[in-house]
Amino acid sequence: MSLTSWLILVLIAFIVLAIIVPACFFLYIYMKDDRQKQHAVLRNFPVIGKVRYFTEHLGPELRQYLFEGDNEAKPFSRKEYQDIVKAGKYKERLIGFGSKRDFSEAGFYIRNTLFPRQREEMRVDNTEKIKTRVYRIDSDHLFTRKEHGEEQLVDPYYLREEDAVIIGKSSCRHPFKVRGLVGQSGMSYGALGEKAIAALSKGLGLAGGTWMNTGEGGLSEYHLEGNPDIIMQIGPDLFGVRQPSGEFSWEEFKKKSEIKNVKAFELKLAQGAKTRGGHVEGEKVTEKIAAIRLVEPGKTINSPNRFYEFDDVPTMFDFVDQLRSVGGKPVGIKIVVGDLDALERMISYMKESGKGPDFITVDGGEGGTGATFQELADTVGLPIMSALPVLDEMLQKYEVRDKVKIIASGKLITPDKIAIALAMGADLVNIARGFMINVGCIMAQVCHTNTCPVGVATTDEKLQDGLVVEEKCYRVCNYVISLREGLYNLAAAAGIESPTQFKRKHIVYKDELGRLVPLEEVIIAAERAQREKHA
Repeated sequence: MSLTSWLILVLIAFIVLAIIVPACFFLYIYMKDDRQKQHAVLRNFPVIGKVRYFTEHLGPELRQYLFEGDNEAKPFSRKEYQDIVKAGKYKERLIGFGSKRDFSEAGFYIRNTLFPRQREEMRVDNTEKIKTRVYRIDSDHLFTRKEHGEEQLVDPYYLREEDAVIIGKSSCRHPFKVRGLVGQSGMSYGALGEKAIAALSKGLGLAGGTWMNTGEGGLSEYHLEGNPDIIMQIGPDLFGVRQPSGEFSWEEFKKKSEIKNVKAFELKLAQGAKTRGGHVEGEKVTEKIAAIRLVEPGKTINSPNRFYEFDDVPTMFDFVDQLRSVGGKPVGIKIVVGDLDALERMISYMKESGKGPDFITVDGGEGGTGATFQELADTVGLPIMSALPVLDEMLQKYEVRDKVKIIASGKLITPDKIAIALAMGADLVNIARGFMINVGCIMAQVCHTNTCPVGVATTDEKLQDGLVVEEKCYRVCNYVISLREGLYNLAAAAGIESPTQFKRKHIVYKDELGRLVPLEEVIIAAERAQREKHA
């Protein structure tokens, strides 16, 4: 047989296969869909109905990258995501042409002065320099993008010694001095993989003047890798400070308090996205994580909704006092504001007893989490811009504001949002998801499934291969420094020497009609709320 004949036979065979194989495949799908009982659309429209589920599955990605506007998506818009990435990867916040903010909407604005501060007038300590690494774009075209990383010495934008925020100044043997106003909110090892935790630790340690909150999952070797200052969080399940039977272990607590990097402890009563105990799927609880948390490996963890060690304010404050006495370091509580009466009773007892925490972390209902229930994330707990000023006013009303520092958290991911929170009463600000994005998070929203595609919120070793600690740690460092620099820019515009001087008078609220209202009149003060309630 000639070569031509062989080629013709091969071509015919290829054509037959190209027809028969797809036909058989579609016939199989048709019969399968027609016989299944779960989906009505597939029974009525076999094969074609598959298109619906295919596009539904791709919908989130298509909307995120192609169809949603820059300011539309939740929990973070494309613009907010890009702002975070630019600050971390390029240490850059410059934009061109104009703002993408919708100025017709209601919102808060920072009051600028006619005569802003000069750079040399700012109370900032830039005597030390930080050696970091930033990216520079060489070319950016439709199908090609070239950029390179380069080492750079940058200003750290530390607070001056006299402006440093000191937690537990008069109540502890070892107060915690903070020279920057922004730190990492609680993110547990287990919810995040070891590479993400290590990158965060190294980046925060490099930036200095900040802190790393362990989350309720306990203190691991990865938290300590970068030698950062650490706030160790203790949740209701007492991970890392528990006995095998589940009770609190003073021996384990004392061991943690003796670690130099551990600067403070935080009792987690609640979190903005989950006013309940934490949740971790069993597949995330590896042997290593179980050893750190002192729990059984491979078993799903649902923490208690509250501590068994105390059940009211007096017993909680007694427990706080005992922790402070044994550990010698500041002890705070993390709360979500909801029941104003309960909050006021706690604060009034602070004045009455002279007891209380060294700091209160207040988390807004818009805060993030590795796993929670929809009904809790969407509805329970006040947003941070409502909760924060109420807490601040109550502390002032009962004359205990000078005894406790406030740390605010809840989507405070850019300098302007942080400045507004400081003006509303925060002493410090926590950020979680901004840091997650800078170690690679693409907002896939599968944190609870252990299938994070970029190796951040997963303990799967194969998925974690994509996360390069030595590269991501610089993005974390750059992000913190960029935020601190932005705060000084805003402070100068407001006519003050340091972002620690932001007050309510520096913020104004504009409604949809363009009317301006001072911040004091927007916020319903605690005492006014109580008067209206009892009128």
